[in-house]
Amino acid sequence: MSVPKLPEIARNPLAFIAARWTPNPVAVRRAALAALVMSVVIVITGGAVRLTASGLGCPTWPTCSGDSLLGTREMGIHHAIEISNRMLTYVLCAAVGWAIIAIRAMEPRRTGLYRLAWAQFWVVVGNAVWGGLTVLTKLNPYVVSLHFLLSAALITVAVLTWQRVAEGDAAPRPLVGKAVRQLGQVLAGATTVLIVVGTLVTGAGPHPGDSSAAHKVQRIDVDWKTIAQLHADFAWVVVGLSVALWFVLRAVDAPPGPQRRSTELFLVLMGQGVIGYVQYFTHLPSALVDLHMLGACLVWIATLRVLLSFRERPLTEPGEAPGARSAEGVGVRQARVRDAAGSGDRQPVDAARVPLADQGGDPLSVRG
Repeated sequence: MSVPKLPEIARNPLAFIAARWTPNPVAVRRAALAALVMSVVIVITGGAVRLTASGLGCPTWPTCSGDSLLGTREMGIHHAIEISNRMLTYVLCAAVGWAIIAIRAMEPRRTGLYRLAWAQFWVVVGNAVWGGLTVLTKLNPYVVSLHFLLSAALITVAVLTWQRVAEGDAAPRPLVGKAVRQLGQVLAGATTVLIVVGTLVTGAGPHPGDSSAAHKVQRIDVDWKTIAQLHADFAWVVVGLSVALWFVLRAVDAPPGPQRRSTELFLVLMGQGVIGYVQYFTHLPSALVDLHMLGACLVWIATLRVLLSFRERPLTEPGEAPGARSAEGVGVRQARVRDAAGSGDRQPVDAARVPLADQGGDPLSVRG
């Protein structure tokens, strides 16, 4: 008895879609940007869960309560907030999934970028499991802190994916000297320490994340004001390094891209600093703490964009014909494809022949 053969869409749905749809570069960039935006949104909503004391609104994981996946209305407002944040994880997965599909369907095929998009998905899965562990450990502050750091890792991969979509696949070429790149690396290291110390502030601060009297949520056993002062000290170190980088880039007459990115980082740091001091002197109101978490995400994104602006990746290696990669099996399909709207046949856009970004690294407008 022969086993019936599965249809192509069931065997390899991504290949099935890619054979029938070729997105233009703008669509792919928007998909990657949507994944990045959702990576930040999930951090903000996760912070809202803790700041509204809804961290144990669903006391179990992966279910919400007992055998119930979603729980019941009778569980109250804290349950509604917690389950809403859990549901947003599916929205994040959808955004990442859309980026994966769009990148898989690109022409020419870009294997490295495709793997980077899949890395986002696996980081989302890993962080979702770790988020469940925060519930199972009753909001252990160290587990909660690592949950945020995993979110920062997701943002890192999302930024890299978004940036790589607007670049070629040739080897990176530096736009600034080695000393400038090293200064940027020191800045990134200091920013990393700043974020890590910030998680310790939240782990020791007055927002444990649960309002029930069933048990006392563990806190990091240090004076949160002392850790907050250390956090502020590192913030000034980062600001000082960003100012130094700003002057150095102008002194060496760096390209407009790195200069613009360093200016953006400085402005984001100033805004984050204002929020930080205001929340400290107003005794950490929840709204400002959550806004500060958004600021932390923006500071990290701005830092990554500074580092990425220090190099460029052309479409092809020097001396290589634009269509050479297509001849090796990763080029434009020879067959005509039908566009997503089904309005008729068209030739797919050859991304290897379309400039995706200007000299400063900003995406160009491309018509599909």
